[in-house]
Amino acid sequence: MQEPRSRRHQTGVPPASESRVLTVPNVLSALRLVLVPVFLWLLLVVHANAWAVAVLMFSGFSDWADGKIARLVDNQSSRLGELLDPAVDRIYMVVVPVALAIHGSVPWWIVLTLLGRDVVLAATLPLLRSRGLTALPVTYIGKAATFALMSGFPLVLLGQWDALWSRVVLACGWAFLIWGLAMYLWSGVLYLIQVSMVMRRMPRAAR
Repeated sequence: MQEPRSRRHQTGVPPASESRVLTVPNVLSALRLVLVPVFLWLLLVVHANAWAVAVLMFSGFSDWADGKIARLVDNQSSRLGELLDPAVDRIYMVVVPVALAIHGSVPWWIVLTLLGRDVVLAATLPLLRSRGLTALPVTYIGKAATFALMSGFPLVLLGQWDALWSRVVLACGWAFLIWGLAMYLWSGVLYLIQVSMVMRRMPRAAR
């Protein structure tokens, strides 16, 4: 006879869905990770900008799809997915702007601003761990900022051709980047406010 769900949690045995590895969201996240060096090779080695844009667009769509599938389809969410998906997102948020700056499509000040914000937030992790936390929940404004940035970067890259349509796409790309950068910085400020509240209200975790 199957144990009640609450009993399985009390004994420390995770539900089967949480311990699954081979799920559609996990496969999509792994594929996105594999496409990172492919994107770098297409953009910086063979200078196939159109294919590099296609990789970014597919990665953005698969990022949206794996989240939807994990939330809406039974037995598709997993502990691995909870760790892998944001890790791959973070890799893209570092690799893509740096690669585009090397390519000359975006200025370095945007890259340094994005990386500087992440370095500041990473410096708060020891403070959170001292309160028994590993991280704080991702805010909707942070998700919206990531979406805007990951939409803007391929549009800016697509706007590098010498044509009227390309200039229109470039303007749209910069609109997304500016909007996304502002929200990304604001989400960082909100995160720091949350950290300060945690430090004031939560006692130190016992070692």
